[in-house]
Amino acid sequence: MLTLVDRDRMMTHPLFRLKLEAAGFGIFIPTFFVASGVQYDGGALFQSASTIARVPLFLVALLVVRGLPALVYRPAIGTRRMAAAALLQATSLPFIVAASMIGMQLGLLDKATGAALIAAGLLSVLAFPLAALTILRGGERRPGPSPATAAGRSRLNPTT
Repeated sequence: MLTLVDRDRMMTHPLFRLKLEAAGFGIFIPTFFVASGVQYDGGALFQSASTIARVPLFLVALLVVRGLPALVYRPAIGTRRMAAAALLQATSLPFIVAASMIGMQLGLLDKATGAALIAAGLLSVLAFPLAALTILRGGERRPGPSPATAAGRSRLNPTT
């Protein structure tokens, strides 16, 4: 495959890396995720209540394992931004899909556990960024009259 991308046998072409990344991101990675999506067994997720119960457990595990390191940022950026960073760091889907597919192909994960892991990854992509934005927007001050302006208005017009 490399000889098709870069005809130089020594692979010293200045755009070699760019060509390789283009092939990877443009052909191989999308093909992998489309194939993974086709192979996803959503029915396995709903086979038992214990499988469905794993989804929130895996979401919490994502927060702990990937979000907890954001505590290091707290002194530099504050609690609100640290919480948003933790949620954004915990967002994960590509690695979970790849690891689940490999685990299922090797027989290390059953289809139900793989489906629960992928469902947790999907939920993390949907819920965590939304929660992070909500946290960040909660810290913004809304434009409005300052206390002095509001007090001045009430003196001028007693009905306000």
